[in-house]
Amino acid sequence: MEQLKLDNQFCFPLYAASRFITQQYRPMLDKLGVTYPQYLVLLVLWEKDGIPIKEITEKLLLETNTITPLLKRMQTNALIERTRSKEDERVVTISLTQKGKELQKEAAQIPNELMETLGCLNINKDDMMKVKEVLEKMLKSS
Repeated sequence: MEQLKLDNQFCFPLYAASRFITQQYRPMLDKLGVTYPQYLVLLVLWEKDGIPIKEITEKLLLETNTITPLLKRMQTNALIERTRSKEDERVVTISLTQKGKELQKEAAQIPNELMETLGCLNINKDDMMKVKEVLEKMLKSS
């Protein structure tokens, strides 16, 4: 039953690496007062503000029922506004508040901080970018 050993699983290193990277983000995101999933939503909105929830879920590969509670918390924290479409009440548009827009300036250093943190752990940036490319290829084909 070699195939059932944890060390032989393809999925486990991906899972563990995802958790590890998220943990590396935590101190930086704590300064902003956001969680990692909220940070991902902000990244999407900083690229393109005022978009339907459906567009956010597609970009983040999430289901609507997963993102709705997250967006409600972000609205409570005054980071976003949710607006129902007048044409189609089922469509909810998400827009950044002023506070959400201002966080972008504070967050601008996070990618470099993360790379520095990983560099201190002897994780090569080129290797990380190769892994990222492979993962993106896998996600695009799914």
